[in-house]
Amino acid sequence: MMTPKERILEKTFVLFHRQGYNATGINQIIEEAKVAKASFYQHFKSKEDLCVAFLKERHLFWFEALLKFTADEKNTKLKILASFDFLIFMNGNENFRGCSFLNILSEIQSDNVKLLTVIQSHKKDLRTYFRDILNDTLLSDHVYLLFESSIIESQMFKSNELIEQSKKIIQNLIL
Repeated sequence: MMTPKERILEKTFVLFHRQGYNATGINQIIEEAKVAKASFYQHFKSKEDLCVAFLKERHLFWFEALLKFTADEKNTKLKILASFDFLIFMNGNENFRGCSFLNILSEIQSDNVKLLTVIQSHKKDLRTYFRDILNDTLLSDHVYLLFESSIIESQMFKSNELIEQSKKIIQNLIL
């Protein structure tokens, strides 16, 4: 049996990712998680605090899935290509919903340091992921930028075409 906090986070995970931050109200989360309003506020002081918890959960979920998806690849180029295949996999599982972090970034005020810091941390970890694989800062940043643009383009056009194009570019980038 899940605790009220776990139920809140589970519903938030689905709703924030599917509907977005601004379109999801606390009352909807409370209702769908089947918790009392007092219980919600016992665990989260605000919607912003809930969003921080969501982003941290999403970060763990996403990186665990990425690492598991690419774990069998030992060759550098194949590991990078598998990372892009992971985007195709996620697009299939999540109906081209894109990056929760970038989606929320587009919904918050630019001075929301609390959420911005968590979003930036996720993106720094992704840059580090590529840097650790490639051991070349310029090349890894190039791959990171291809990866990020692939996420945005695939979400916008509901297509994996530019992910596949990025993979072709990577074939020439990484020797």
